[in-house]
Amino acid sequence: MKVNRNGVIETVEVTADGEGFCSQAGALLLTNLADRLGLTVALTEALAPTRQRRSAHTDGEVLRDLIVTLIQGGEHLSDLAALRDQPDLFGDVASDSTAFRVLERIGPAELEGIRAARKAARQRAFALGARPARIVLDVDATLLGSHSDKEQAAGNYKGGFGFHPMLCYLDGSEGALDGVLRPGNAGANTGADQVEAVELALEQLPGAAMDTEVSLRGDAAACVHELIEFCREGDIRFSVGHDLSAEVREAIGEVPDRAWVGAVCQDGEATADHPSRPREAYVAELTDLVDLSAWPSGSRLICRRERAHPGAQLSLIDTDGWRHQCFLTDQGGEDLAELDRLHRAHAHVEQRIEDSKALGLSKLPFRSFAMNEAWMQLVLAAQDLLGYTKELTLTGDLARAKPQTLRYRLLHQAGRLARSGRRTRLRLARRWPWAEDLAAACACLDALPSPAG
Repeated sequence: MKVNRNGVIETVEVTADGEGFCSQAGALLLTNLADRLGLTVALTEALAPTRQRRSAHTDGEVLRDLIVTLIQGGEHLSDLAALRDQPDLFGDVASDSTAFRVLERIGPAELEGIRAARKAARQRAFALGARPARIVLDVDATLLGSHSDKEQAAGNYKGGFGFHPMLCYLDGSEGALDGVLRPGNAGANTGADQVEAVELALEQLPGAAMDTEVSLRGDAAACVHELIEFCREGDIRFSVGHDLSAEVREAIGEVPDRAWVGAVCQDGEATADHPSRPREAYVAELTDLVDLSAWPSGSRLICRRERAHPGAQLSLIDTDGWRHQCFLTDQGGEDLAELDRLHRAHAHVEQRIEDSKALGLSKLPFRSFAMNEAWMQLVLAAQDLLGYTKELTLTGDLARAKPQTLRYRLLHQAGRLARSGRRTRLRLARRWPWAEDLAAACACLDALPSPAG
C-alpha cells in the first residue's frame, strides 16, 4: 500500500499475522468497576426468579456487558460483538440471542430488581466518595424519535413520532437517578408523571443521603400543583420556572430600579464583569406584587432580567431590550442573586440528557414497550457507571469529558496482551497521549476496596 506522509510516498506492507492485539482496552476499566461496585452480582440476583436453566453466562454478566457496550458507543444488541470478538480481554461474552432472551424475561418485578441493583451500586459508590455535596433533583422530559411503529410510540407536540420519557437526575453527579418511559403524546407538564419520576428517583438515593435537605428543580413545565404539593408533603424544597402571565408582566413593570440587584454566574462572579460573556443581568423579588395564594405558604416569585445579546430577536413580552425569566421557590434567604444562581443550575440537566442519548437512549431498539423500558434502565445504569468511573478513577479534563470524548481518548485505546507464566500484562501505546491516564485509572480502581471490604 502506498501512503502519502507529508508529501513523501512510503510503501506500507499490511499483513494479518499479529498476535495479542486488542481494541477498546479501556472497556476493561468499566467491566471491573461494575464488578467492584457489586452491580454485576446484584443484577444477577434481580433476574434470578426468572432463570429456568443454567447457562455459560449469568444474567448479571450479560446485562453488565450490555451496559459497557452502551458506554462504548453501541446502539443495538448486535454491538455486543465489540466485546465478544476479544475473548482474551473480556472472556466469553453472550450471543445476541442470549442477550435478547435475558431482556425478554424482564417484567415489572425484574425491572424493580434492576433499580434495586443500581441503588446498591450507588450506595457503594457514594461510600467510596462519589456522593455530591448537596442533594438537588432535576426533573425534565425529552423527546425520542422512532422510525418504526413501536409499541406505545405516538406523535408529539413538535410534529415528530416516538417517545417522551420523564427523567430525574442528581445535580453534582455525572450519573442518573431514574425516569418513566412514556408515549410521545404525553405532556411535559403532566404532574402525575413528574411525581412518579421523582418518587423513583428518591428511591435511588441511599438512606444516608436523605438525612440532609433535598431540593427539586424544574423548568416552567414543572410548575404544576400536583408536583409542588408532593414536594411540600415530602419536605422537599422546590424551585421551578414560572410563566410570564399578564399579572407577572404588570408586576415586573412596578419594580423600581433600585430593587434590582446584580446577578451572578455559576462561578459566583457578577455577570457584568464575567470575562467570557459580560452581560447586564439583575434579579428582583415579585412576591408581594402578585397573588401566590394558590401555592403553598412561603412560596416566593423571583424574576431575572438580562440584556438580550446583540442580534437577538425580541418577543412581544420583552421590554426595552430586557428579557425576563421568573421562577417559583420556597427557598429562604435574602440573597436573591444566589437563589437565582442555584435555580439556573437546573440547566445542567440538559447536558445529562444529552449524555444519556449518547449512551443509547436516542434509539430504543425493540418493538416491545417492556423491553424498551428495560433498555432505558440499562442506559441509566450506563450513565451511572460512566459517572462513577469519572468520579472514582479519573482527574482533570477526563473527569469532565463527554462520552464521545472519553471513547476516543480513553475507552477505545488499543493495546497488546503479553503473557509470561501466570502474569498477564496489557501494554498500551507509549505515544498515545492518554495511555498514562488509563493506566492511572486502572491503578485507582485496584486501590478501591472489594465489595466484601
